[in-house]
Amino acid sequence: MLRGLASIALLIVSNVFMTLAWYGHIAFRSKTERLGMAAIVLVSWGVALFEYCFQVPANRLGSAALGGPFSIWELKVIQEVVSLVVFTLFAVLFMKSDTLRWNHAAGFLCLVLAVYFIFRK
Repeated sequence: MLRGLASIALLIVSNVFMTLAWYGHIAFRSKTERLGMAAIVLVSWGVALFEYCFQVPANRLGSAALGGPFSIWELKVIQEVVSLVVFTLFAVLFMKSDTLRWNHAAGFLCLVLAVYFIFRK
């Protein structure tokens, strides 16, 4: 159980870095306007390095093949749900141009159903 919780916690941290690497330059465009595309890509890669520093241990801790509680399918679905939760928080807090609508909630519900079906024995 502890390995599973540690894996999920690391996935959350990893996804914070992933979201910043992928979308931070859009959310904080006033701070990155003067940078060229090459510089933005390099900064994003630098941030993404931290994503991998948490993602890889999360998957190793969580993987049933390495003594963790989750199958590779379960790990992937957990990662996707964590990714959407982190992204939703980021979008609501920092991306003022887009709003959360009913169809987004419906899509998230489908992912929750995916978790249910993936974990069903």
